[in-house]
Amino acid sequence: MTSEANLDLPDGLTLQRTTPIFDAHTTPAGLRKAHSIAAGVWGRLVVEDGSLGFVFEDAPDEIGTVTAGEYQVIPPGRLHHVVIGGPVRFAVEFHR
Repeated sequence: MTSEANLDLPDGLTLQRTTPIFDAHTTPAGLRKAHSIAAGVWGRLVVEDGSLGFVFEDAPDEIGTVTAGEYQVIPPGRLHHVVIGGPVRFAVEFHR
């Protein structure tokens, strides 16, 4: 898990929406390559089953693993991507 996994979101944010649950077959290609979340919006990737790799592009050698019951907080504007290596079920929450 990355050093920033399971950090709390900043105070005062509210959940705006949650993606559908993705798995190894339904994860959009865009999540597997570098992308970022809009300014002012924080993400929280929540893994329900299995595990996935998570990479911040500014630290590409630090591939973290997020497993079932864990989450990864994603700051606005920070480039990142996921690595799907096996069975997984996860969703991304967006907070503003």
